[in-house]
Amino acid sequence: MLREDRYKKKMGLGQDGNSLVLLLAILAILFCIFQFVLIIYRFSDLDKAAYYKNIYDWFRMPASFEKMMTRPWTILTNIFVHDRVMHMLGNLLWLWAFGYILQDLAGNSRLIPLFIYGGIAGGALYLLCLNLIPRLVTFVPVSTLDGASAGVAAVVIATTALAPDYRIFPMINGGIPLWVLALVYVIVDLAGIAGGSGVEQLSHLGGAAMGLLFIYRMRKGNDWSVWMNNFFDWAGNLFNPDKKNWKKSARHELHYKPGGTQPFKKVPNITQKRIDEILDKINQQGYRFLTDEEKDILKRASEDEEL
Repeated sequence: MLREDRYKKKMGLGQDGNSLVLLLAILAILFCIFQFVLIIYRFSDLDKAAYYKNIYDWFRMPASFEKMMTRPWTILTNIFVHDRVMHMLGNLLWLWAFGYILQDLAGNSRLIPLFIYGGIAGGALYLLCLNLIPRLVTFVPVSTLDGASAGVAAVVIATTALAPDYRIFPMINGGIPLWVLALVYVIVDLAGIAGGSGVEQLSHLGGAAMGLLFIYRMRKGNDWSVWMNNFFDWAGNLFNPDKKNWKKSARHELHYKPGGTQPFKKVPNITQKRIDEILDKINQQGYRFLTDEEKDILKRASEDEEL
């Protein structure tokens, strides 16, 4: 198999190049950073409202079109920030559960692009619905969007669509189908409506729809993650120009270059029959007609006899 398969199948949590661990670490570290800044605000003369106005509001996405135009980057940054511990922990748990399976099924390179696509699609649907549906317009002044939920929804639905009968916990009666775990996720997500206005779930729908579309296009041979991974590689190499590109082609990775050193040398087995054939050839044609391989066999055979 190609070396690229080591980045695709059965990624260990501590393995180098694991997109899932990288994504989980980014979300957790950013949460800790923002919470640390909040603590500083609380111990200073500034209150919590000042923290949101001066810091956090520049990363979460506002529901107002007008305000959104003043900070368009928030359609991306809102995916990576969380304001509540349980919100963050819930997203990390579901992302770990389905992200690990997605890496096993579809490879290591598709998780982060799918997560970002889902988050952006969720934010776009959230923004459109709140501003275009009359019954939801009243929520615009008081609504903002943050958290990885839309990206997680994309990962959950994409993984389930890819292999709904994938078995987890095989020790339990042969395993539980993946679609059952996805159903639990949907039920828990819908239950969250009782704790708020429910408008946040609109972004989850957008992320879920993107997950389905991503898998559909991938099965058609159009992998939307390629350009994004190429961009990540390019950006990474800007800061480390000596870094070798791990996505080498099979030609460069598995074959030796012309004129270079051959990666292996075929060593024929020494058998009595083979030795007899070489000796008969010497008797009939002479030693000078032996090939280099046959000469090497005779040499190795004589060395073995001396030992």
